[in-house]
Amino acid sequence: MTRATARRRVVRLHGDDRSTRPDALAAEEPLEIRVGGEPLTVTMRTPGQDFDLVAGFLVGEGLVHTAEDLAALRYCAGTDDAGANTYNVVDAALRGARALPLSAHRNLLTTSACGLCGRDTVDAVRTHVRHPVAADPLAVPPALLYGLADRLRAAQRTFDSTGGLHAAGLFDGTSGELLCAREDVGRHNAVDKVVGWALREGRLPLTGHVLLVSGRASFELTQKAALAGIPLLAAVSAPSSLAVDLAEELGLTLVGFLRGERANVYTRPDRITG
Repeated sequence: MTRATARRRVVRLHGDDRSTRPDALAAEEPLEIRVGGEPLTVTMRTPGQDFDLVAGFLVGEGLVHTAEDLAALRYCAGTDDAGANTYNVVDAALRGARALPLSAHRNLLTTSACGLCGRDTVDAVRTHVRHPVAADPLAVPPALLYGLADRLRAAQRTFDSTGGLHAAGLFDGTSGELLCAREDVGRHNAVDKVVGWALREGRLPLTGHVLLVSGRASFELTQKAALAGIPLLAAVSAPSSLAVDLAEELGLTLVGFLRGERANVYTRPDRITG
């Protein structure tokens, strides 16, 4: 089975001195996602929690909404030069007919900078949302919000050894308890792993929960939060303009620059109480 880290020898420079030592790197390998035996996409990811990643990806694409929609997940045959299974192909079996994934809508767009294309993209996401977040009564005091980043950071074990991974954490919006934390070389993959865990645990929709990401808040991450029914997405860095537009449209609270006891609330600030 593949590992989340790899060891390589590195020449370390310190002033005029140099030394050779082993170094831990975040592993990165391709994962092909198939649905019903048909290839859907390939993503570069850190191996580990692959079934959660695939399940969460399918939620974010609007193909799966509850655990019952996902009949099975399995690794397909794929071997390296030594004949060992690479564990780099996962096939998902779904129940019932499914619409085109959201990525199909995005692939038709000529440029992400086009205003019309942005409007079309937001509309496509809205039609796939099955768990509306606008009416979610979540209320989070600032003190609870400020403590989330430290709790997520404490759970980033692989980051401690490599310094090269993004993280996503799912928190109970009332108690601030960290329910699930995942790391990956890709921000989107870390979120997919969290959402996929929740799906497979039968927790969707994630009413009353908070999702925290270690980087910026992009349109895609806002989309993934919304399709999982998460009413509050927080990031330690900045959101994009289209992420704010989508959050505003859907009634999702979007928080950026969550660092220490500071944060910017871009949409639905009424959920931050006190």
